[in-house]
Amino acid sequence: MMRIITGTARGAKLYTLSGDTTRPTTEYAKEAIFNTLSSQIADKTVLDLYAGSGQMGLETLSRGAKLCVFTDSSKEAVEIIKKNAEKTKLSDKSKILCTDAMRYVKSVSGKMKFDLIFVDPPYEKRIIPSTLKTISKCDILSDDGIVVCEDGYAGLTTREPQILESFELIKEASYGRLHIFYLKKAIK
Repeated sequence: MMRIITGTARGAKLYTLSGDTTRPTTEYAKEAIFNTLSSQIADKTVLDLYAGSGQMGLETLSRGAKLCVFTDSSKEAVEIIKKNAEKTKLSDKSKILCTDAMRYVKSVSGKMKFDLIFVDPPYEKRIIPSTLKTISKCDILSDDGIVVCEDGYAGLTTREPQILESFELIKEASYGRLHIFYLKKAIK
């Protein structure tokens, strides 16, 4: 069972997709992520790429973020996100789009910047490096923004050292098979 941990929608149980097409972030890992980000959320603009059920973006809205854009290419996932946004009474701060994540990033290049970006694609696609390259190239991360990546394989930055050309690793942590990377823009 997924739920909102704290904030205005605290305790709200979230709908999930049936089957194993998405793998929601465990409550333990989600709590650790939000403990790390606690001062980075209020009044911020958030992008939840590959959003699944929308739990990460909705958690930020519950904690005071001013806007979250959710993208997922699955129509079923988008319907679940809409239901969860309505259930948590956070629809007014949500922009929910059924689109390819990279297409969306490219479409807002030069038009919008985000303070916090969640990158949590299906592990087997191994597309975090290409997603980060596109985020960097399109310059959609604010100067003091943070990207949080969830991966099923430890050592992302050692496997993909070119990531560190555009981003600086702030922190990394593992929760079982789940590996979390916190990145900010590299100082040039």
